[in-house]
Amino acid sequence: MYEAMATVIGTVVTHPAKRDLNTGEQVLTFRMASNSRRFDQATGTWVDNGTLFLTVSCWRRLVAGVEESIRRGDPVVVYGQLRSHEYRTRDGVERRDLEMRASAVGPDLSRCTARIARRSTAETGTESQGVIRGAEDRSSAESESRLGSGVGETAVAVVSPSTQRPEREPLEV
Repeated sequence: MYEAMATVIGTVVTHPAKRDLNTGEQVLTFRMASNSRRFDQATGTWVDNGTLFLTVSCWRRLVAGVEESIRRGDPVVVYGQLRSHEYRTRDGVERRDLEMRASAVGPDLSRCTARIARRSTAETGTESQGVIRGAEDRSSAESESRLGSGVGETAVAVVSPSTQRPEREPLEV
């Protein structure tokens, strides 16, 4: 098994799925695809070079933020420990999958917009203060409908061209 820290930019291709483990921990997993493109000077066009698919697993505090923020079709930037998982199928065929244990997941802001919502945490003992950068520039309707409040961890609502959806309620921690 090969392990390395890496950043992968791509698109979420499955709905994130959360599981409760026997140990009491939760894990959230999703599949993502990263396309490689190059400019073909002979034809003057962009050419697809292939697609990298990998399974991303999120643990601990990352589970809640990703669950509330990321959906299938969203453009994301994921950083974490990349692993090659080798196994044999029931038919005896050897396979190799790429997996990433994510340390950070966020929207790819070159392909979407995001609204940041901060939430208080039990560890910091902070209270909700409704702090969102640029909130003073919004209409009262926008301010009332914004995501989250407070200081601490960050949750993100991603709006990408392929996945227009209503805003979600903030997590209460």
